[in-house]
Amino acid sequence: MRRTLIRSATVISMDDAIGDLGTGDVLVEGNRIVEVRPSIDVATDTEIIDGKGRIVIPGLINAHMHTWQTGLRGYAANWTLLEYFRRMHAGLATVFRPDDIHIATLVGALNQINCGTTTLVDWCHNNPTPDHTDAAVRGLIESGIRAAFFHGSPKPEPKPGEPHFSEVPHPRREVERLLTGPLADRDGLVTLGLAILGPHYSTLEVAMHDLRMARELKLIASMHQGGGPAKTPGGWEKLIEAGLVGTDINIVHGNDLPDNLLDMMVDLGVSFSVTPENEMIQGHGFPITGRLLRRGVRPTIGIDLESILAGDLFSAARIALSMQRSLDNAESRKTRGTIPATTTIPVREALRWITTEGARMLGRERQIGSLTPGKLADLVIINVSDLNLVPVHDPVATVVMQTSLANIEAVMIGGAWKKRNGRLLAEGLETKKELLAQSGRRLVQDIERQGRAA
Repeated sequence: MRRTLIRSATVISMDDAIGDLGTGDVLVEGNRIVEVRPSIDVATDTEIIDGKGRIVIPGLINAHMHTWQTGLRGYAANWTLLEYFRRMHAGLATVFRPDDIHIATLVGALNQINCGTTTLVDWCHNNPTPDHTDAAVRGLIESGIRAAFFHGSPKPEPKPGEPHFSEVPHPRREVERLLTGPLADRDGLVTLGLAILGPHYSTLEVAMHDLRMARELKLIASMHQGGGPAKTPGGWEKLIEAGLVGTDINIVHGNDLPDNLLDMMVDLGVSFSVTPENEMIQGHGFPITGRLLRRGVRPTIGIDLESILAGDLFSAARIALSMQRSLDNAESRKTRGTIPATTTIPVREALRWITTEGARMLGRERQIGSLTPGKLADLVIINVSDLNLVPVHDPVATVVMQTSLANIEAVMIGGAWKKRNGRLLAEGLETKKELLAQSGRRLVQDIERQGRAA
């Protein structure tokens, strides 16, 4: 069995029982972590990695990203949410071919690995045909990332005689096809979840159907909450009354949730995925990070849209932390006339949002999210001898507040190296980048041609 020992590194385990090790070792056998402690003795056939000048952390978990938009990087940077609905979902999304979905998902997932993400929640809601869906799943599998493929549904403007997307139940046959086909293994590298409309974007009948199906099939049901008036006012209360809201429900954004409803959701164990940078850019509202923390729960963090912003999860966590500290400081000034005596959120909290909390949201906290013996060997090595990180006074602060893509030296997923010595271990990257660029150009040309024809 393959063995790898990372020796004499600073280890941030995110496991409360193990804690942080100023100088510690991490031993991996096969696809699992087997020991985390100082001075581990190993057999001579073990690969030894010198961890001096390095910090080892659990692999990051990106809780929400529409990876199919990778080929449109930056194209929507100046759009509000209303423009995004009109120009992306009712526009560009309609000219995607399966090959566009495949290369965008593949390259987007590879970039996540490069940035230190080992688990990606791919919220795919541009799959009008099974071929589009299969192309996305294939891209995830080929990338080697650990992923939860959240199967969604397109949102075009209806043609004459067609129902509005809000009136269309999630396609059970397609979900069952995935569960008996490429995503049959519930513990596989790529697993299935549902990206449904929810009561904010669907009729109550559709929301009831979708949540019942998710519950029956034992799948996480994730849905956007926010972005204009709800399609079904009072829908959440009816879903709660029906017993359909619990730990298998994931809310994305949630900026406009009233306090009483948020209280009920928290009490029922609902998870929340915040995408702080995009929520502020597009007009969703302030992230609900602080509102959750005050209720004793933590958010997970997602990138959301590379068509608007960068895919670096460290930056997303930093923005969430900074934004909430700013709100807390402003509130303290308003109510007490001065800023708080000490910070309201320590940096370790932000690291939890992109590691242990992501694992909990996916129901996989026993498998990923921390450097714990017995868990899958998903980890990141950060080179803290780099110019922008020296000197290290507080390793957690260095990771959260100063680490960037440039410092990600190595990434391991399931015991296999995916990045080493600062280089992504993926074949044919130049060809893949060119295919992505060709796809992006064609998509823009096609939608602009349609606009001229109209």
